[in-house]
Amino acid sequence: MQMDELTTWLEIDLGAIKNNIRELHSIAGVPLMAVVKANGYGHGLVEVARAAREAAADWCGVARIEEALALRLASLNLPILVLGYTSPLRVREAVENHISLTVYDMDVARAYAEAAQACHGIVKVHTKVDSGMGRLGIFPEDGLGFVQALHALPGLEVEGLFTHFARADEIDRKATLWQIEPFQKLVDCLSQAGMRPQLVHACNSAGTIYFPEAHYDLVRCGISIYGLHPSAEAPNPPSLRPALTWKARLSSVKYFPPGQGISYNHRYTTSNRERIGAVSAGYADGFRRRLGNFALVQGQRVNVVGGVCMDQIMLQLDRVPEARIGDEVVLIGRQGSDAITAEEVAAAWGTNNYEVVCGMAARLPRIYFD
Repeated sequence: MQMDELTTWLEIDLGAIKNNIRELHSIAGVPLMAVVKANGYGHGLVEVARAAREAAADWCGVARIEEALALRLASLNLPILVLGYTSPLRVREAVENHISLTVYDMDVARAYAEAAQACHGIVKVHTKVDSGMGRLGIFPEDGLGFVQALHALPGLEVEGLFTHFARADEIDRKATLWQIEPFQKLVDCLSQAGMRPQLVHACNSAGTIYFPEAHYDLVRCGISIYGLHPSAEAPNPPSLRPALTWKARLSSVKYFPPGQGISYNHRYTTSNRERIGAVSAGYADGFRRRLGNFALVQGQRVNVVGGVCMDQIMLQLDRVPEARIGDEVVLIGRQGSDAITAEEVAAAWGTNNYEVVCGMAARLPRIYFD
C-alpha cells in the first residue's frame, strides 16, 4: 500500500526500535526481554517482535497467551513469557509452542502441572512476586515455601522468578528500593536453599535505566524500546528515539462566515470569516474526543476546533492559507521544524503516553520502514 493512497496512517520506524533495544541492552549489560504486549504498544505485535529479534533481544514478553500464539504463528522463535494470567485450559498450547507462563497461585500451579502431564509435556513457569505493586504475585515472605512446592509438582519446571516495580519512573527512589529489598532477600533465601531459578528479573524500562542494582539476569523493557519516556521524571537517554508518527490528510478546505457552528454540538463557533479544514481521523482511530487538541499542517501548529467526530476532525487553518486538500497532517510526530510528541498529547488528554499509543485503533494502517 502506498502512503499517497491513505487518508490516515501510522509510520513505524523499525530502525528506531532496533536502535533503542541495542542501547537498552548496552545499558543493562544482561539479556533483554522486549515487551511487545498490547499490539506492540500500538506499533504492531509481529513487526516489533521481528525487529526485536533482529536487534538481538533475548526474549519477548506478552500479557496474554493469544499474543504469544500469534508470534509463534508468525514463526517468531524467541523465548516468550506470558506475564499475566493464563487459563489451565491453555497449558497444552503453551507446552506445544514452548511458551513460558506466569504462576502465583498454588491451585493454578497444580492445574498447570496436571495439564502438562496430561499432554506428556513440561510447562515452564516464572513465579511472580508482589514486592509492592499490589497486583499479581505472591508476597516475598511466602516465596520460599511457594517455590519449594512448585519443585514438587511433576510436569512443571521453575524457569524464572520476577517482580514488577510500581514507582521506578519517579524521581524519589525510596519506593523502588523498598521493593528491591524484600525481593533480594527472597532471591538470597532461594540461593541458599539451592532453588534460585535460572532467570531472576525485576526491571521495567525505568528500572533498567535508573536501577542498575536490580538488573539481575534479565531486564524487561517496554515503553522505552518505542522511544517513549517512562515518565517526565524518568526520561530516556538522548540516544533513544521515538518510532511512531501519526499522519492524516486534509479532506476538505473551505471558508465559513462569522457565527457558523462547527462539527457536532457546535462546540466551536467562528468569530470571523475563517478557513476550516476537515481531516480524515477521529476518535474511532484513537484521537480523543476532547477540546484543546492540535495538529501540524505544513510545519505550522494549528488548533482542532469543534467536536472530534468518529472519523474526522476539523482544523482552524487561517495560519496556513496555502493548505490544500490532500496535504499531510501530523497528529503525532515531526513536520518541518516542529514536533508533537506522544507525551505532549498525553498531557493534553490527561493521561500518559502508554495509553495514547496503545489506543491506536487496529483500523489504522501501519507503514513500516527501517
